[in-house]
Amino acid sequence: MKNLLYFLLALILFSCNKKNEPLKPDSIYNLASEWEKQDGSKITFSDFQGKVIVTTMIFTSCKTACPKLTDEMRNISKKVGNVDPDEIQYVLISIDPETDTPEVMKAYLDLNKFDDKKWTFIRSTEAETRELANIMAVKYKEISPIEFSHSNIISVYSKQGTLAFQKEGLGTDNDALVNEIKKQLEL
Repeated sequence: MKNLLYFLLALILFSCNKKNEPLKPDSIYNLASEWEKQDGSKITFSDFQGKVIVTTMIFTSCKTACPKLTDEMRNISKKVGNVDPDEIQYVLISIDPETDTPEVMKAYLDLNKFDDKKWTFIRSTEAETRELANIMAVKYKEISPIEFSHSNIISVYSKQGTLAFQKEGLGTDNDALVNEIKKQLEL
Protein backbone atom coordinates (compact mmCIF):
# COMPACT_ATOMS: atom_id res chain seq x y z
CA MET A 1 0.00 0.00 0.00
CA LYS A 2 2.83 2.36 0.88
CA ASN A 3 4.49 1.72 -2.50
CA LEU A 4 1.21 2.41 -4.29
CA LEU A 5 0.91 5.73 -2.47
CA TYR A 6 4.46 6.73 -3.50
CA PHE A 7 3.73 5.68 -7.08
CA LEU A 8 0.57 7.82 -7.23
CA LEU A 9 2.33 10.79 -5.68
CA ALA A 10 5.17 10.51 -8.21
CA LEU A 11 2.67 10.17 -11.06
CA ILE A 12 0.88 13.35 -9.96
CA LEU A 13 4.12 15.31 -9.64
CA PHE A 14 5.41 14.24 -13.05
CA SER A 15 2.10 14.95 -14.76
CA CYS A 16 2.17 18.54 -13.43
CA ASN A 17 5.53 19.27 -15.08
CA LYS A 18 5.46 20.92 -18.50
CA LYS A 19 6.90 18.66 -21.12
CA ASN A 20 9.72 19.99 -23.25
CA GLU A 21 8.19 20.74 -26.59
CA PRO A 22 10.36 20.28 -29.67
CA LEU A 23 11.60 23.53 -31.20
CA LYS A 24 9.69 24.91 -34.16
CA PRO A 25 11.69 25.03 -37.41
CA ASP A 26 11.73 28.84 -37.34
CA SER A 27 13.04 29.08 -33.77
CA ILE A 28 16.16 31.18 -33.37
CA TYR A 29 17.26 28.55 -30.84
CA ASN A 30 17.95 26.19 -33.76
CA LEU A 31 20.95 28.30 -34.79
CA ALA A 32 24.13 26.34 -34.19
CA SER A 33 26.41 29.39 -34.37
CA GLU A 34 28.64 30.21 -31.41
CA TRP A 35 28.77 33.72 -30.01
CA GLU A 36 31.16 35.49 -27.65
CA LYS A 37 29.76 37.55 -24.79
CA GLN A 38 31.13 40.72 -23.23
CA ASP A 39 32.89 38.62 -20.59
CA GLY A 40 34.60 36.46 -23.23
CA SER A 41 32.48 33.37 -22.54
CA LYS A 42 30.90 31.46 -25.43
CA ILE A 43 27.17 30.92 -25.90
CA THR A 44 24.64 29.84 -28.49
CA PHE A 45 21.13 31.18 -28.88
CA SER A 46 19.79 27.97 -27.35
CA ASP A 47 21.32 29.20 -24.05
CA PHE A 48 18.49 31.78 -24.00
CA GLN A 49 15.83 29.10 -24.41
CA GLY A 50 12.86 29.67 -22.11
CA LYS A 51 13.43 33.44 -22.02
CA VAL A 52 11.80 36.23 -23.99
CA ILE A 53 14.64 37.84 -25.91
CA VAL A 54 14.70 41.39 -27.23
CA THR A 55 17.42 42.02 -29.80
CA THR A 56 18.96 44.73 -31.92
CA MET A 57 22.09 44.81 -34.07
CA ILE A 58 24.55 47.67 -33.49
CA PHE A 59 28.25 48.52 -33.48
CA THR A 60 29.98 50.40 -30.69
CA SER A 61 31.83 52.99 -32.79
CA CYS A 62 28.56 54.20 -34.36
CA LYS A 63 27.82 57.86 -33.71
CA THR A 64 24.36 58.10 -35.31
CA ALA A 65 21.70 55.37 -35.18
CA CYS A 66 23.24 52.92 -32.68
CA PRO A 67 23.18 55.28 -29.69
CA LYS A 68 19.49 55.90 -30.48
CA LEU A 69 18.81 52.14 -30.72
CA THR A 70 20.61 51.69 -27.41
CA ASP A 71 18.45 54.40 -25.83
CA GLU A 72 15.32 52.77 -27.23
CA MET A 73 16.35 49.42 -25.76
CA ARG A 74 16.90 51.11 -22.38
CA ASN A 75 13.49 52.83 -22.55
CA ILE A 76 11.80 49.58 -23.56
CA SER A 77 13.40 47.84 -20.60
CA LYS A 78 12.18 50.59 -18.26
CA LYS A 79 8.63 50.39 -19.64
CA VAL A 80 8.60 46.60 -19.30
CA GLY A 81 9.67 47.04 -15.70
CA ASN A 82 11.55 44.83 -13.30
CA VAL A 83 11.54 41.27 -14.64
CA ASP A 84 13.43 38.26 -13.37
CA PRO A 85 16.57 37.78 -15.54
CA ASP A 86 15.54 34.12 -15.92
CA GLU A 87 12.49 35.36 -17.87
CA ILE A 88 13.95 37.97 -20.25
CA GLN A 89 17.20 38.81 -22.03
CA TYR A 90 18.04 42.03 -23.84
CA VAL A 91 20.68 41.21 -26.45
CA LEU A 92 22.85 43.68 -28.33
CA ILE A 93 24.44 42.00 -31.36
CA SER A 94 27.58 43.45 -32.93
CA ILE A 95 27.73 43.88 -36.69
CA ASP A 96 31.41 44.84 -36.31
CA PRO A 97 32.98 41.82 -34.59
CA GLU A 98 36.47 42.94 -35.60
CA THR A 99 36.25 46.12 -33.51
CA ASP A 100 33.74 45.04 -30.88
CA THR A 101 35.95 42.82 -28.74
CA PRO A 102 34.68 41.52 -25.39
CA GLU A 103 36.46 44.39 -23.65
CA VAL A 104 34.84 46.98 -25.93
CA MET A 105 31.41 45.37 -25.54
CA LYS A 106 31.78 45.30 -21.74
CA ALA A 107 32.82 48.96 -21.70
CA TYR A 108 29.79 49.82 -23.87
CA LEU A 109 27.43 48.04 -21.48
CA ASP A 110 29.07 49.77 -18.51
CA LEU A 111 28.91 53.19 -20.20
CA ASN A 112 25.19 52.68 -20.83
CA LYS A 113 24.63 51.35 -17.30
CA PHE A 114 23.43 47.96 -18.56
CA ASP A 115 24.98 46.21 -15.62
CA ASP A 116 22.42 43.62 -14.64
CA LYS A 117 22.02 40.04 -15.82
CA LYS A 118 19.24 40.95 -18.26
CA TRP A 119 21.73 42.54 -20.68
CA THR A 120 24.10 40.69 -23.00
CA PHE A 121 26.31 41.96 -25.80
CA ILE A 122 27.50 39.34 -28.29
CA ARG A 123 29.66 38.98 -31.38
CA SER A 124 30.58 36.17 -33.74
CA THR A 125 32.31 35.70 -37.07
CA GLU A 126 31.33 37.80 -40.06
CA ALA A 127 29.62 34.76 -41.65
CA GLU A 128 27.60 33.93 -38.52
CA THR A 129 26.67 37.58 -38.03
CA ARG A 130 25.53 37.82 -41.65
CA GLU A 131 23.44 34.63 -41.28
CA LEU A 132 21.73 35.99 -38.16
CA ALA A 133 21.12 39.36 -39.82
CA ASN A 134 19.42 37.58 -42.72
CA ILE A 135 17.21 35.61 -40.33
CA MET A 136 16.30 38.80 -38.47
CA ALA A 137 15.71 40.77 -41.72
CA VAL A 138 18.46 43.22 -40.76
CA LYS A 139 20.51 44.61 -43.61
CA TYR A 140 23.94 46.09 -43.07
CA LYS A 141 26.87 47.13 -45.21
CA GLU A 142 30.31 48.39 -44.36
CA ILE A 143 30.72 51.80 -45.99
CA SER A 144 34.14 52.63 -44.55
CA PRO A 145 36.55 50.93 -42.15
CA ILE A 146 34.72 52.54 -39.21
CA GLU A 147 31.16 53.00 -40.50
CA PHE A 148 28.24 50.77 -41.41
CA SER A 149 24.89 51.47 -42.96
CA HIS A 150 22.28 49.25 -41.30
CA SER A 151 18.61 48.62 -40.58
CA ASN A 152 17.24 49.92 -37.30
CA ILE A 153 15.21 46.96 -36.12
CA ILE A 154 14.31 45.76 -32.64
CA SER A 155 12.97 42.20 -32.48
CA VAL A 156 11.08 40.31 -29.79
CA TYR A 157 11.34 36.52 -29.66
CA SER A 158 9.04 34.23 -27.69
CA LYS A 159 10.30 31.83 -25.03
CA GLN A 160 10.32 29.20 -27.79
CA GLY A 161 12.56 31.41 -29.94
CA THR A 162 10.04 32.34 -32.61
CA LEU A 163 9.73 35.91 -33.83
CA ALA A 164 6.81 37.54 -32.02
CA PHE A 165 7.24 41.19 -33.03
CA GLN A 166 9.54 43.49 -34.94
CA LYS A 167 9.77 47.26 -34.98
CA GLU A 168 11.68 49.14 -37.63
CA GLY A 169 12.73 52.75 -37.38
CA LEU A 170 13.97 55.12 -34.72
CA GLY A 171 12.03 57.42 -32.50
CA THR A 172 8.72 55.72 -33.12
CA ASP A 173 6.24 54.70 -30.47
CA ASN A 174 7.40 51.59 -28.58
CA ASP A 175 4.09 50.83 -26.83
CA ALA A 176 3.16 47.96 -29.18
CA LEU A 177 6.60 46.42 -28.71
CA VAL A 178 6.44 46.78 -24.91
CA ASN A 179 2.93 45.27 -24.89
CA GLU A 180 4.18 42.31 -26.93
CA ILE A 181 7.07 41.73 -24.52
CA LYS A 182 4.67 41.75 -21.57
CA LYS A 183 2.34 39.37 -23.44
CA GLN A 184 5.21 36.98 -24.19
CA LEU A 185 6.33 37.07 -20.56
CA GLU A 186 2.86 35.92 -19.47
CA LEU A 187 2.81 32.93 -21.86
